[in-house]
Amino acid sequence: MINRSGTREGRHSAARGSGWVGALLRGFLGLILGLVLAGCVPEAAPTGAGAQRDDVHIPPFARWPYQRFSREAAVQIARREWRAFGSAVVYLNQALPYDAERTDGLWQRVGEYWWLGLPMGAPEQGWTGMHDQNGILFPASEDGNFAWSAAFIDYVMRMAGAGHRFVYSPIHSDYINAAKEHATGQRPDLVIAAKRPESYTPQQGDLICMWRGRRPIRYDDLPTDRFPGHCDIVVDIHPGSLDGIGGNVDNTVAMRHIPVTADGRLAQPDGTVIDPDHPWFVVICVEYDINGVSVSLAGS
Repeated sequence: MINRSGTREGRHSAARGSGWVGALLRGFLGLILGLVLAGCVPEAAPTGAGAQRDDVHIPPFARWPYQRFSREAAVQIARREWRAFGSAVVYLNQALPYDAERTDGLWQRVGEYWWLGLPMGAPEQGWTGMHDQNGILFPASEDGNFAWSAAFIDYVMRMAGAGHRFVYSPIHSDYINAAKEHATGQRPDLVIAAKRPESYTPQQGDLICMWRGRRPIRYDDLPTDRFPGHCDIVVDIHPGSLDGIGGNVDNTVAMRHIPVTADGRLAQPDGTVIDPDHPWFVVICVEYDINGVSVSLAGS
C-alpha cells in the first residue's frame, strides 16, 4: 500500500508538474506568436566575423522598431528637436545672435545626433557640438570641419524607425546618391527615392536637398562622387511655401520658409528653382510604412 500510494502520489505529482510546464510553454509560445504578429520580435544577432552589428547602440524602440516607420513620427521628431533649440526661424542674411551648438545642454544634444545617427564604429560618433572624438574642445573657427546637418537627418530617420532602410552617413551626398540608385531600381532595400524638383511635389516628411560649394550638382548628375550638400525635412506645407527643418543651420536646428510653385514644387517645369537663395536640386521621397500626418502639426 505504501509503495502503491507512493507510486500514485508520484504519478499525480508528475502529472501536475507536466501540466504546469505545459501551461508555461503554451503561454510562452503564445507570447512569442503575439510579438511576431505585432512585429516586435528583435532580429536575431548575426554570427561569425560580421557579428558586430552597426546598430547595437540604438535604443530598442528604434532598432526593432516598436512601431512602423511613419511620416508623422519623423515630422514630430524634427519639430521636437527644433523646439529644443529654441524654435529659430532663419532668414537670409540674418544671423542668429547666439551659437546654440556650443550652449550647455545643446552641444550634448548634437553629440547624441552623432552617436545615435551614425553606424556603430564611425569615427565621428564621439563628436559633439564643440568636441572632437577625443573630447578635445575645437575652436568655433573650425565648426565647418564638424558640420552635423547630415547627422541630424540620420538621427530623425533612425528614431522614426527607418532601420537599415536608410543610408546613415556624416555626408548628405551618400544617402542622396543612394536615393537615386533606389529610384532606378538598384537599391530595392531602401525607402528613399530621388525625385526631380520640377516634377514631384514634396510631402511632409520628405527631404529637400541643395548642393553647396563651388561645384553645381544637377539631378541628372546623380549618383556622383561625394559633394558638399544640405537637406531639410519638410514639416509643413502652405500655399506658395513649405517649412523645412534642418540641423546645423546657423549652428542650430532651425526652420526655413521655402518658396514653391502654385502646385507646391521647388522648381518650374523648365527646372528653374523658385527659391532665389538656395539651389535645391533634388527631393527625396521617403517611402514611409505609415503615411498619415495629423492636422495638429500645422503651424509653427
